[in-house]
Amino acid sequence: MPSTRSSLASPRGPLVFDLRSLSRQAGSSRAETRIVPAPADLRLELATVPEGSDVELSLKFEAVSEGVLVTGTATAPVAGECARCLGPVTSSVTVSFLELYRYADDRPRAKRTARSDQGRTDGYAEPAEEEGVEERFLDGDLLDLEPEFRDAVVLALPMSPLCREDCPGLCVECGVPLAEAGPGHTHEDQTDPRWAELTKLKPKEG
Repeated sequence: MPSTRSSLASPRGPLVFDLRSLSRQAGSSRAETRIVPAPADLRLELATVPEGSDVELSLKFEAVSEGVLVTGTATAPVAGECARCLGPVTSSVTVSFLELYRYADDRPRAKRTARSDQGRTDGYAEPAEEEGVEERFLDGDLLDLEPEFRDAVVLALPMSPLCREDCPGLCVECGVPLAEAGPGHTHEDQTDPRWAELTKLKPKEG
């Protein structure tokens, strides 16, 4: 099983696969592992996949009657900020793929069907495509995995990452991370600075 690292300078993009070696005969398949640089803008507010970081792909391309079925996984590093203490967080995310890429010559079929339905007089019409379902197509022998990869990774990023499950967060008084301040951290004995001048007016005993 070949393993390669695609270059950022690739004119086709590191997530574009050339499938000329894959026969259109249903059942033929090809497996490939590849390390690619992460594209830009894979992020949520507190978590991101750093641009250019190594993404490990393990994929299988299988010819079916409608096109090419892609299955496999991708693992990418994640960097971000803890949602409680704002400290740095590093982890990784693994996503799975199961996507059908239709042959490019099937693309105009829907338009031809729609035109033919307009001339029918028996009231029959071909079933319409399900709304909200985006179909993906091959570009000749090229398969661009980036749109599917982006969708899967961004959905898998944590919305509220934590540096640890029991992170106590920040002190509401001074903003110091409570994990660093320790269990004895308190402000109970401190005078509110707004009243500091009044304490000077308190009469001395004796």
